[in-house]
Parts: sequence; structure tokens; C-alpha cells
Amino acid sequence: MNDFQLNTPVAFIIFNRPDATAQVFAEIAKAKPHQLLVVADGPRPDRPGEAEKCAAVRRIVEQVDWSCQILTHYSDTNLGCRKRVSSGLDWVFQTVDRAIILEDDCLPHPAFFRFCEELLDRYRDDERVMMISGDNFQFGRRRTSYSYYFSRYCHVWGWATWRRAWQYYDVDMKLWPSVREGHWLQDALGSRPLANRWNKTFEVMHQKMVDTWDVQWVFTSWIQNGLTILPNANLISNIGFSHAATHTTNSNNPMANLPTEAIEFPLHHPPFVIRDSRADDFTEKRFFNPTLADLVRRAFAKAGRLASSWNPFRPHNKAVRSMERPR
Repeated sequence: MNDFQLNTPVAFIIFNRPDATAQVFAEIAKAKPHQLLVVADGPRPDRPGEAEKCAAVRRIVEQVDWSCQILTHYSDTNLGCRKRVSSGLDWVFQTVDRAIILEDDCLPHPAFFRFCEELLDRYRDDERVMMISGDNFQFGRRRTSYSYYFSRYCHVWGWATWRRAWQYYDVDMKLWPSVREGHWLQDALGSRPLANRWNKTFEVMHQKMVDTWDVQWVFTSWIQNGLTILPNANLISNIGFSHAATHTTNSNNPMANLPTEAIEFPLHHPPFVIRDSRADDFTEKRFFNPTLADLVRRAFAKAGRLASSWNPFRPHNKAVRSMERPR
């Protein structure tokens, strides 16, 4: 790692958390990217003191002390998670043809940058691959002897992609009605229960009932039959779980502050591009099932159309608990 020089632009998405931002920025500074693209949302007018926090965060990224072109895309008003991140990434990929993307609470292991850059080069023209992530949510289970595996799931706590993939992204999901009415999701996922659960989630997103951008990226990847590269070791720790967060509010969540570990170079590449269904099954039950249930429940409850006892994923709660045991 000592002789590694990062040549890929880094996109840094910031808002109102100076402490977390400073930690993540310190790791970016160690990597010394030649180009840093910073996306920032504006303060919410009903939150006392938030303007000062947003200003403090922006001052942190002014502390670049290496040779670097800094480009900024700041909003004076608050756009919210959905609009700010999606429009910011639109700007990033209008500016550069590939990028490593970090939000202000996603603390990377130093190896994350090299891992992303090498695979951005290797799969640059392979349209089967939509993104590279630094996340591993297998909780110590080694799924492969290679350095990484392929997944259907788009983990975005530290990730990278190309303009060629992002060009398909649509925050409004205008293709969703056609996919929904044609029952294409079941064909893509190969499971009716799984398709039913994601149908509910995509409908919530299409109706703009939740202020987020990332589920739309999952939809984008799936309708392109795309794959995500996931490392065989976790390279990102989300340090943003707190009551002050927008979505990751539970500091006791098992996904909070996951430890990172090194990955060996040179990378050991798999000689095939095949999705690891066993790893994906574990991820669906452990990571997405409870999260999506809460997300859908909150969205419908906010709209006044959901009884508090309704749980669209209740049949799978037993399966979630069973995954607590090592496999």
C-alpha cells in the first residue's frame, strides 16, 4: 500500500456532522486523490444551529494540503436526502466518468481506495457490473477464497461506479409502473415472496413516501440485470448511527460501527462472474428484511393508511432470527 497512488476522483457527500466528516475526510486525505468533488446540502430552517454545523462541515473540506483539484456542488437551501444526493451524483457523473463515493458517516479502511480503483479499471467495460462496494455484511462468514464476490445488492456505505452505469439512474423510477404491471420483478428475483416484499418497497419509493435515493439505485441495477462487487473483508464502518441521523437512528443496530479489516493485494480475482446466492440469501434475511419492513411501515403510517400492527414481512421474522446462528 505504501507505493499506491490514487488516480480515481473521490466524491464526498456532506451535510451537518462535523465530527464524523472530519474522521472520513482524514482518511480521504491519506489517499490524496487528485480530484475531490464535494456535494453538500443546505441547513433546514426549522433546526436551530444547523446552519453553523453545515458551515463547519464545509470548512473541514477546505483543509486540503495536497495537490488536488476541489470541485464543489453546494446547496444554499435544504433539498433533503432524496434530491440532494441524487442531484449531486448526477453532477459528479456529468463531471467525471468514474468516482469513488463516500458519505460523511462512512469511514473507510485505507485499502478501500485501492480496492475500488483496481476493480474500476478491471470491470470498466463490463456492463454486467454496475458498482463496487466496500461493504461486507456477512459478519465474518467467508463466502469465497477470492478477494471478492458478486451480489445483486447495492450496498452504498462506501462504493464506486462509472458514468456508464449511473446514466440509467432515475430518482423518480419512471419505469416502475411498467415493471410492476408486467410482473418482471418476480422473473428477476426468482421468488414470489421476495418479489412481493420488494414490490411494496419500490411502490413506496415511486410514490415519494420516503426521503431517500438509494433504493432507486437498487431498482436501477436490477432492471439492468446488474451485479455489485462486494469484498470478502469489510472495508467500511458506518459511524453515523445516532438519533441525529436521517435514517440510521438506532445506535444499537448490529450494522453500526462494524469493524474494518485489511484485504490482501494483489487481489485474487474470481475467474467467473456469477452471483453468490448463498451470501445474498443471508443479506436479504439479516440486512434488508427488517429494514424494509420498518421503512414500508413508517411510510404508510405517515400517510395514515397503515395500522400500527401491520408487518408486510412478518412471515420471515423467524427466518431472520434463525440467521443469528453461524452457518
